[in-house]
Amino acid sequence: MTLTLEIAQKLISTALAKGHELGLNPLTIAVLDAGGHVKALAREDNTSTLRPEIATGKAHGAIALGLGSRAIFNRAQEQPYFVQSMNGLANGMLVPVPGGVLIRDSGTIIGALGITGDTSDNDEICAITAIEAAGFTADPG
Repeated sequence: MTLTLEIAQKLISTALAKGHELGLNPLTIAVLDAGGHVKALAREDNTSTLRPEIATGKAHGAIALGLGSRAIFNRAQEQPYFVQSMNGLANGMLVPVPGGVLIRDSGTIIGALGITGDTSDNDEICAITAIEAAGFTADPG
């Protein structure tokens, strides 16, 4: 399956609804396709100016390394020089904290959802909820 704009918009609306249900801070959500290209991006009111780049960086890192950003976060703690080098190769577009979740369809990566705005754990909860509600497998790492 291809990650369409319609699916990307549903992912965003579901993630935002989960954030509202949990009473989270305003979220910024980036949906990237399997090639790492932005499919859709939404930034709630009253978020800081760097949030789109953070959300995109979480998703981009997941796509680029084929790992959910929680796994990248764990790797950064174990091998900081490796992740720093990968971030350099990615031109700084790798944010190694939870909240970048791969979207899998029958095991195949079709995209990633990156969320920022609250704690990384809460960002990840919203991403997983949206991906699973859309009928896909969430791979947070």
